[in-house]
Amino acid sequence: MLEMLVYIWFRFEWQFGVAATMTLLLDITKIVGFYALTQFQFNATSIVAILTIMGYSINDKVVVYDRVRENLRLFRRMSLRELVDRSINETLSRTIATSGTVFLAIMPLALMSTGDIRQFAIVLLTGIVIGTSSSIFIAAPILLLLGEGRIRPRAAAVGPSGAVAAQASAGK
Repeated sequence: MLEMLVYIWFRFEWQFGVAATMTLLLDITKIVGFYALTQFQFNATSIVAILTIMGYSINDKVVVYDRVRENLRLFRRMSLRELVDRSINETLSRTIATSGTVFLAIMPLALMSTGDIRQFAIVLLTGIVIGTSSSIFIAAPILLLLGEGRIRPRAAAVGPSGAVAAQASAGK
């Protein structure tokens, strides 16, 4: 997880790395909670499932954050809140399609296998739902919390009228 934080920190900005790592930690905590609720045996297969979910989840967050970074360059006057909302909307169909495809590919394993493979598949299905939902609903708000005023200074934010806030305050 620390290496993922460092990678995202260097690829994007520190706010992205911290937000992704916090969300990933939340995802893993939910999976461990799922193990506790279902009383599944925690063994080597469980570690593989958790590592697989970590990789899947961080990849999903990087896709969203990459779009945020692209849009930061394209829409210089848009507020960070609007920009993140736009970025999520632009990646939403890709995220849902990818998650749905992986979910459908793993579903037969969960339904027809037995033992550790079945447990592995059920945990992966749960992890896909958790990772996808956190990429959409949790990672972006954490980025907004950490990045508002830092990633996109408020002075460059555009109000509803389309006038730059800094220009409006300079005229007073």
